[in-house]
Amino acid sequence: MKNITVSIDETTHRIAHIRAAELDRSVSALVREFLRSLVQSRPVPARDEAQPTVDAFASHRRTINEVVEEIRARNSGFSAADNLSREELYDRNRARREVQEADSDSVVRTQHAQG
Repeated sequence: MKNITVSIDETTHRIAHIRAAELDRSVSALVREFLRSLVQSRPVPARDEAQPTVDAFASHRRTINEVVEEIRARNSGFSAADNLSREELYDRNRARREVQEADSDSVVRTQHAQG
């Protein structure tokens, strides 16, 4: 099987992925099917039929926004400010201390429960 490299603009690329998802196929599969139909002299879909409509794109954008809003509503207590800074994230000594503290808390709780 041969590979083909095709250059397209960002908008076409984005909409092609959306259309491929609507058809439960990959963009590569759509291009492959198009080229096969071209070679086998089958009717090639008209240009307007091959491209998703602006309405379909707007509908997907609306759906994505609705999903994002739903996630935000369910996780209203989350804040990006709660995340660790890069320095805190890579502070191994702090991580070791937190693990040791958690382990010692676990031992104390176990002893308290047994005693």
